[in-house]
Amino acid sequence: MEVRQLEKLGKAITYPGPLVLVIMDGIGIGKRDESDGVYLAYTPTLDMLFEEPLFTKLKAHGTAVGLPTDEDMGNSEVGHNALGAGRVFAQGARLVNEAIASGRLFKGNTWLKVMERAKSGGTIHFIGLLSDGNVHSHIDQLLAIIRHCAGERVQRIRVHILTDGRDVPERSALIYIEQLEKVLEECRNSGLDYKIASGGGRMLVTMDRYEADWRIVERGWKAHVLGEGRKFSSAREAVEYYYAQDPNVNDQFLGEFVIVENGKPVGTIEDGDAVIFFNFRGDRAIEISRAFEEDDFPYFDRKRRPDVFYAGMMQYDGDKLIPKNYLVEPPMIEGTISEFLCATGITSYAVSETQKFGHVTYFWNGNKSGYICEELELFEEVPSDRVPFQERPWMKAGEITDAVLKQIREGKYKFIRLNFANGDMVGHTGVAQAVRIAVEAVDLSLGRIYNAVKEKEGILVVTADHGNADLLFTEKKGKREPHVAHTLNPVPFIIKDFSGKNRIKLSGVENPGLSNVASTLINLLGYKAPEEYDPSLIVIE
Repeated sequence: MEVRQLEKLGKAITYPGPLVLVIMDGIGIGKRDESDGVYLAYTPTLDMLFEEPLFTKLKAHGTAVGLPTDEDMGNSEVGHNALGAGRVFAQGARLVNEAIASGRLFKGNTWLKVMERAKSGGTIHFIGLLSDGNVHSHIDQLLAIIRHCAGERVQRIRVHILTDGRDVPERSALIYIEQLEKVLEECRNSGLDYKIASGGGRMLVTMDRYEADWRIVERGWKAHVLGEGRKFSSAREAVEYYYAQDPNVNDQFLGEFVIVENGKPVGTIEDGDAVIFFNFRGDRAIEISRAFEEDDFPYFDRKRRPDVFYAGMMQYDGDKLIPKNYLVEPPMIEGTISEFLCATGITSYAVSETQKFGHVTYFWNGNKSGYICEELELFEEVPSDRVPFQERPWMKAGEITDAVLKQIREGKYKFIRLNFANGDMVGHTGVAQAVRIAVEAVDLSLGRIYNAVKEKEGILVVTADHGNADLLFTEKKGKREPHVAHTLNPVPFIIKDFSGKNRIKLSGVENPGLSNVASTLINLLGYKAPEEYDPSLIVIE
């Protein structure tokens, strides 16, 4: 897609202040009952904005964000891709499914190199999130690849599992372990040596992101590579042990474990092996990939770094080429809104805390790292606290707001975008009191931004990337179970023009989604959106 200078709108839009986009991560529109954490929270600013005439609901899941079906919940990665790209691209889950179904995955150079290691006597190790959440991975993809390996008579496979409890029910790990063990047993019955080797909960082991806490990756390295950690005879025994130790723990926070036979780990990673990280989503796959690939690695003592062929399911960072080898090509997203704004000379500022910083930068910019034009852009990261989110549900909303207010006052940047992580990160804990506080912290900060934009006579746009806090629990057989995953609910989209100088109306786009936002923002900046973009949500009279 050709990136070019944007054309001015025929009908001028004018306002002295900035255009400020607030992305309330994980705050969707729920049932407005006792299961809805957003509805239960005290949110005077949101309540006021919901009454604005320029209010609509956007689809933020399924096919509207490039996922295979409308049963697939949205997530922050695909949501920010759609927000920043202005179009819908086939995303990780769909791309991997197509590559497996067509057999294309097994014909590429990366797969052939994996097979070379196996034929030379090496073990193939699979590391990744074991669930059907379809946000970072899907167990069906792993099982299909394992069955293909069995068909090729690969002799030895070890699987290192990360339990979910976040994109699926909070204590569902044993369901997925049983599914995996059934397939591994089938392979063993045909004379192959296929076993689970290690694992742990995704929030404590391996799957850190944005360098928030390298100790998480270190725990994974010790368990998967070195065979160091609490020892058990099976993955089931490990999970049941952690459940018994703490009746309140969920699968996200299970400790690391190593499977042993006769006192020895069954699956350490050794020279000559191949390692496949089978997550398709990038943010929580980058750091472990770096641990395997980088020569100069200062983050923890790896003790030993085996000579392996390492590959990701996809390439998790296209700019930094992490990892070097991968099984499926990621979506190629060119012509993001940031590229057009830079080509037009429009200044922009992006800010969030560590947990979502990559979403308003890397994912927003089409899975590309760094600045498009450093002279026109400024990215600011507020370091996240290293504590359980339910213990500080306000997170860094206040500090992010301080940074935004500073930029609004100084007036250098015409377009400001920010992400409040609270609704999503605290929503994943399932702790109802904390979720309500998280939503209230966002609303309090939103009120401060509202007043600052009003003072400068700017335009405020408020939306979300997907739901989460809008569903606290589900009921099964009369019993309430905490809901810790994203939701299929729509998200709000609100425009508040404080200048009083423009006549803006909703355009009536049919089935609007997140991909319609980019054209809308470009219109609000006074320009025509690229023809290739999905239609704007507004008309300016």
